[in-house]
Amino acid sequence: MSERLQTSAPEVRAEAEQDLPPSPGQLARTRAWSHRGFQVGVAILVALILVAILAPYLAPHSPYQQSLPNRLLPPVWVEGGNWTYPLGTDGVGRDYLSRLIYGTRVSIIIGLGAATVGMFIGVTLGVLAGYFGGWIDHACSFILTAQLALPGLLLAMALVFFIGPSLYVVIGIIGVLGWTYFMVVTRSATQHIKGLDYVAAARASGATPRQIIWHEIMPNLSSKIIVIFTFEVGVAILAESALSFLGVGIQAPTPSWGLMIAEGKDAMFFRPWLVVLPGILLFILVIGANLMGDGLRDITSPEEKS
Repeated sequence: MSERLQTSAPEVRAEAEQDLPPSPGQLARTRAWSHRGFQVGVAILVALILVAILAPYLAPHSPYQQSLPNRLLPPVWVEGGNWTYPLGTDGVGRDYLSRLIYGTRVSIIIGLGAATVGMFIGVTLGVLAGYFGGWIDHACSFILTAQLALPGLLLAMALVFFIGPSLYVVIGIIGVLGWTYFMVVTRSATQHIKGLDYVAAARASGATPRQIIWHEIMPNLSSKIIVIFTFEVGVAILAESALSFLGVGIQAPTPSWGLMIAEGKDAMFFRPWLVVLPGILLFILVIGANLMGDGLRDITSPEEKS
């Protein structure tokens, strides 16, 4: 009888484990593997990040090297092109492929940096306003209303013009102006979470507001923050391209896709690749960030966790 019980114990344990519901992590991984948009977005971002990291090894020429005899060469698929410059050259003879590759670095750095700055500002204000309420909530809501009332692009242009254009200035200004979505979502979510039973239990056990925010509220906001972050990366990249196109963002000779579009717009009807190529890469990077954010929203949404 004992031997029969010993041999059947592993089988009973295995059956019990099969009857257990999947953990939240297992559910998220299952949804991620079945979500095509999320997979495509991740693949695009990973590929472009690798291009940015390996830019010195992938670029056939220096992005700053000028060759006036070779200026405005067409790509290889156009008559007159050659494989020395596969995507042609710009108005001062710089290799267009090399500048596109190095421009990936600028766009990704600005997108991640500006979204990080906006995340810290927006999440801080949103959590404080949602948890404490009262005059803190009124003050944060007033700041939010004032920010939304200002024209973002014009304000960014004015600040960059006043401070002086540089990579870090552009990151800081886009980040400072891009925190509103973080605050709106985290404020609403914090107001909901602070009324739940486990927060009341932590408060009754003597936990301080700081401990409740860090250990009870922030872990439950992490999925929402990550989703907003991926969307804001795309918004920041577009904002940098718009500023560079208008001449108040990244300055020459630094390779920036927005700046390259601005430099090629005068010859757009005669040499359209000068505008089309950086525009396509800009579209691919932004759509990759948006697909990843949309996938994360679907994977982590409460409606799917039934």
